Amino acid sequence: MPSTVTDFLPLVTDSAFTIVAALFVLTLVVFVHELGHFLIARWNGVRVDVFSIGFGPELVGINDRHGTRWKFSAIPLGGYVKFFGDEDATSAGAADDAQMTEEEKAVSFHHKSVGRRAAIVIAGPAANFVFAIVVYAVVFMAIGMAITPPVIQEVVPDSAAQEAGLQPGDRIVAVDGSSVSRFEQVQQRIPLSNGESVTLTVERDGRTLDLTATPRVQEVTDELGETHQMAVLGITAATSAEDVVRLGPIEAVGQAVAHSATLIKMTVITLGQMIAGDRSVEDLGGPLRIAQMSGQVAELGFDTLLLFAAFLSVNLGFINLLPIPVLDGGHLVFYAAEAVRGRPVNERIQEYGFRVGLALIIGLMVFVTWNDIIHWNSR
Repeated sequence: MPSTVTDFLPLVTDSAFTIVAALFVLTLVVFVHELGHFLIARWNGVRVDVFSIGFGPELVGINDRHGTRWKFSAIPLGGYVKFFGDEDATSAGAADDAQMTEEEKAVSFHHKSVGRRAAIVIAGPAANFVFAIVVYAVVFMAIGMAITPPVIQEVVPDSAAQEAGLQPGDRIVAVDGSSVSRFEQVQQRIPLSNGESVTLTVERDGRTLDLTATPRVQEVTDELGETHQMAVLGITAATSAEDVVRLGPIEAVGQAVAHSATLIKMTVITLGQMIAGDRSVEDLGGPLRIAQMSGQVAELGFDTLLLFAAFLSVNLGFINLLPIPVLDGGHLVFYAAEAVRGRPVNERIQEYGFRVGLALIIGLMVFVTWNDIIHWNSR
């Protein structure tokens, strides 16, 4: 415990810095998501009543000339866009339109075609993906991208790599049949093995060899000082300042798209392993973990904080596409059923679906927050 004012001040300063960084990241990512919904809704002639960053009581807000209330709300853990004709902020149901005029129906979300509603819903996650691609592309052009040759410099004694027969000078050209051109790609793929055997294709003295390695799951400390259980091979590569290369616009965009797709693939694999019980759920983090990490990455520079926001944006976009009622993916499932059947899904079925979805989301939030508290207390 701090015993003097001098001891206490750094804690206050660090906490304030972390809070500001976390609010910046969350506000930016949520704003991008909701702006996607907003822009496509307006493009399709839907009136938007509310654009809110956060939930709960309004803190501050203004009305624009189109009648939209733009506001910040008290609980900064998300946001929403409320369309004209929505029963509530989730767009789960339509308000009673018996008293609506034809002019009002023309700007009501629920009176638009199923295709237009689907476009409006999918625009949120799409905006998150586009934002991430733009950030990555700009960083790859302005600062550069790490392109370390996948050549082994050192094999750690008694490691999985040594056991597999890997040697210094080996060039890794594929992991489980998927080609790699950078050492960073090897670093991304090995942890996904979760300790299962992988086939490494290497070039050695003009020959191509297939070696089977079984990465060992062990405690690893990352650049932020966080410890994780991670599968590792036990190899290092020679790195230098020359490995960070500034890319041209076309290549930067291509690499940004590929990097975003890799993040989604890694998330799918990791979630699948957790659901199957093959991976611990301890690394699942919630708002407290995001806040903590925001403060840590902000200390490394604004560009690093933007990259973290892009990473969260990809994850937010992907998670919102999961077929869970309340999330965008749940809405899309109902719209797909409506398109096939030629009429909307029964209102009671939708209502029960949204209740179950809301219960799942609340349960997940409680779980990850508990995970955050345990993680925090273990530090």
